[in-house]
Amino acid sequence: MKNAHKNKILPVLTEEKKFLSGPRSRFRNLLFIFKVSWHFIRGFRKMHFLGPCVTVFGSARYKESGRYYKKGVEVGEALANLGFTVMTGGGPGIMEAANRGAYEAGGYSVGCNILLPQEQTPNPYLHRQITIPYFFVRKVLLIKYSFAFVVMPGGFGTMDEFFESLMLIQTKMIKTFPVVLFGTQYHKDLIAHLRLMARKKTIDPRDMKYLLITDSVEEMSEHLKKYSILKYKLIKKKKGT
Repeated sequence: MKNAHKNKILPVLTEEKKFLSGPRSRFRNLLFIFKVSWHFIRGFRKMHFLGPCVTVFGSARYKESGRYYKKGVEVGEALANLGFTVMTGGGPGIMEAANRGAYEAGGYSVGCNILLPQEQTPNPYLHRQITIPYFFVRKVLLIKYSFAFVVMPGGFGTMDEFFESLMLIQTKMIKTFPVVLFGTQYHKDLIAHLRLMARKKTIDPRDMKYLLITDSVEEMSEHLKKYSILKYKLIKKKKGT
């Protein structure tokens, strides 16, 4: 049964790979655009009535016993207590931890899962979830509904989402929502490189103001109250609604 499911999803992944591999016929490009549009519509319908969200990015590889998994649970709980819907990529690891924290605190928890060859299964702490076959559609959904972004330890995907969020804020494609980089020890080399870019003026030093670097859930909460809830006059979402 498991192999049958993999055989079902792999053609979709192969299709995206072919699309990105170079020029194709106009008809095939048009057909692909229609399919992508359908998944956008699915996502917009599924996620429309969520209330204000905070998206938590982080690795799928952390186990329940790990330090950052436990911190992810605390982050999810704190966000739920602030009244936010907690959105993640819907998978295991830190994504599960943040969803779990919100879910067990009585908040609202949602996930945008992705089809992968290794079959990423949605975690069990989701009130609502959607599985998307295209990374770029998923990234739009993870950003579109959120008033802040919390970046926890992760790999290439997490860094992609982190810099995408900063770039969209920098270029004013989205509002100046707060971005929290969580885990000073894990991210110490990244933090040093960001400061190097500011010194070398490959980014504007003022771009760093969008970013809070912390290990404290309490500091994160206060930052989001000031720069998200108060700044954008958000109404607290009641638990369980």
